[in-house]
This record gives sequence, structure tokens and C-alpha cells, in this order.
Amino acid sequence: MWHFRLWDVQDVAVFLSITLYMCHLAGAISIQSPQRSLTRSVQEDVFFSVDVTCFGIPTIQWTFMSGAVSRTIGTWEPGVYTNITEDYSSRVQSFNNGSMGLSDLRLQDSGYYVVTVTDTAGSSKDAGFVLKVNEVLYEDLQYLSVSALALAFVAALLMLATWLLDKAYRKIVAWRRRKEMPENDATELQPL
Repeated sequence: MWHFRLWDVQDVAVFLSITLYMCHLAGAISIQSPQRSLTRSVQEDVFFSVDVTCFGIPTIQWTFMSGAVSRTIGTWEPGVYTNITEDYSSRVQSFNNGSMGLSDLRLQDSGYYVVTVTDTAGSSKDAGFVLKVNEVLYEDLQYLSVSALALAFVAALLMLATWLLDKAYRKIVAWRRRKEMPENDATELQPL
């Protein structure tokens, strides 16, 4: 006869605990982002889109880094608290999924942005973004206005040339008519 030993409740609890711990060690924090390199112009807005998943309520921290500066933008726990630094308080919008919006961009905002997600157990994971802020160049507008001005000048010259040629043509036609007419021919009237 075959005897099957069924797992008791304590064995199942130990197995589940070990499985959950292994999942936690394997990377319980996930940061998904569709785009990691962004380019915007001065005075535009940028949206750093991320989707954070982890066990428990994560702590999300955004940091800005460039060649000369490294500073914290803000830290928040979704639904619990939000702490945005004074430098960014009027320009940053935080989202529960970990995303961050930054408005009214400046040239100094170009750099590397890091989001750090920390779970309740103290594990953390980072993801980085590169933002390039371009100065709005009005060269295209200047080129367009100079081109329009040049075309208007050429059009005015062509209209002047057409008017002068028309005047010259009319004078030549009048001169030819006068030349073909007899000069001092007396026209005699004949009685009827």
C-alpha cells in the first residue's frame, strides 16, 4: 500500500516564506520607463515617465546631477507625504507611480536625473534619465524674415522695371506713329 505524506501547515508556511524571501532578493523593485533620453527647449515642460512596482509603499527620491552640481529634487511616498526642495517647489509635480514633471525648463536643467526607489525592507533600485535642454534659437525666424525682405525687394525691382519698360514701349510706339505721318502735307478740301 502506498502512503502519501501530506504537507502540514507548518511546511507550507516555511515554503511560502522562503519563496517570498527569494523573490524579494531577486529584485522586488521594478522601475519601467519608455524613454531615458529626453530633449526639450527652454521654457518647455518635461515629463519623466516611470512606473514603479515594489512590495509595500515605496519611497521615491529624484536627484539632479551635472558636472558641477548634485542636488536632491524631492522625496515622496505615494499617498503619505511629499517633500520637494525649495529650488524646485514651484516647478515640480510628483506622481504616485514615481513619475515627475518639471516645468519652465532652463539651460541649467540639462543633466542627469536619477530616481531612487526604496522599499519598506530597505532595498533600493535606481534608474537614470538624461535631459538635454536646448536654447530657443531664432535663426530660423531671422532667416525667414531676411528671405522675405529680399524677395520683397526683388519684387519691387521687377515691378519698377516693368513700369519703366511699359513707359519706354509707349514712347517708342508714339514716336513711330509720328514718324509715319506726313509732316507738312496740306490736305486740300475739295468742294462737293
